[in-house]
Amino acid sequence: MAQIGRPANGPPCGSPGRGRWGVRPPVWTVFVAGAISQYLGAAIAIPLFDQADPVVVAWMRTVFAGLVIWGVVGGRSVLADAVRRNRAIGFGLVTLGMNTAFYLAISRIDLGVAVAVEFIGPIAVAAVAVRGWRGAAAVVATAAGVALVSGATPSGSWSGVVWALVAGALWAGYIVLGARVSAGATGSNRRPSSARAAIEELGVGLTAAGLLAAPLVLGVSLVTESNRGGVALCVASAGIGVAVLSSAVPYALDQLVLTRIPRAHFALMLALLPVTAVAVAAVTLRQVPSAAEFGGIALIVAAIVTSARTDRASGDVPG
Repeated sequence: MAQIGRPANGPPCGSPGRGRWGVRPPVWTVFVAGAISQYLGAAIAIPLFDQADPVVVAWMRTVFAGLVIWGVVGGRSVLADAVRRNRAIGFGLVTLGMNTAFYLAISRIDLGVAVAVEFIGPIAVAAVAVRGWRGAAAVVATAAGVALVSGATPSGSWSGVVWALVAGALWAGYIVLGARVSAGATGSNRRPSSARAAIEELGVGLTAAGLLAAPLVLGVSLVTESNRGGVALCVASAGIGVAVLSSAVPYALDQLVLTRIPRAHFALMLALLPVTAVAVAAVTLRQVPSAAEFGGIALIVAAIVTSARTDRASGDVPG
């Protein structure tokens, strides 16, 4: 897993190389850093469901993340380009829908079940794009590994399962549109130094999606928050923390990863999310993984390594 792929004119993507700004870390380390940030954000978000509707929390996560990213990297060049602006807004709306559906799911069913059901989306993207028996084996191993790691059981509300399926479909859209954002921003050469342009589109897209959805979210808030006393200042403050940890940091890192690997490989690497959740729980909650979970982790790692070899063999690896 040290080598994720080989750029056209440089060292393997999985090996530390040098871009315009210095040493490039291995792809999987960037991805895991984003996953850790995302789960720290989830730890803040889940308790908020007792004080605010999941739709409102998801909206805060999206719009605050967009404003933070926009404030850091800017976005005027995106607004001035109609193609980039429309692409960013579409990506932002899909991302907002994905987050909203997932929060509605985990407010009704166990997190493990939601993760297992939602992961149908990334697996579908990988299944459509993979080539040969190695790619097919990687998809099967990923699906089995996620099921084992998540410990999914058929329990809970069916409405929660439906929302998880919706989140999975939108997650597939997030991968496809996210790849288009990174490809459109970096150009055919996929220069890592141009990843900033992709992150600019991310910030504009999330902010625009939040503004467009604001009237709907306000209506939901007026109906559901009447019995909860409204969204207090402390909830909004926590929402900023959720936005930075669960969206701003991991989604920006996703764009960095998408400039270096194909979207099918990225879809399989998303399987590191439940693996990271197990690791975080083991460290912070002393929840030692079971034998089945260890087996799932092994399957996922094997799938990612197999996928990386398939990418190098086919030459379908961006630099």
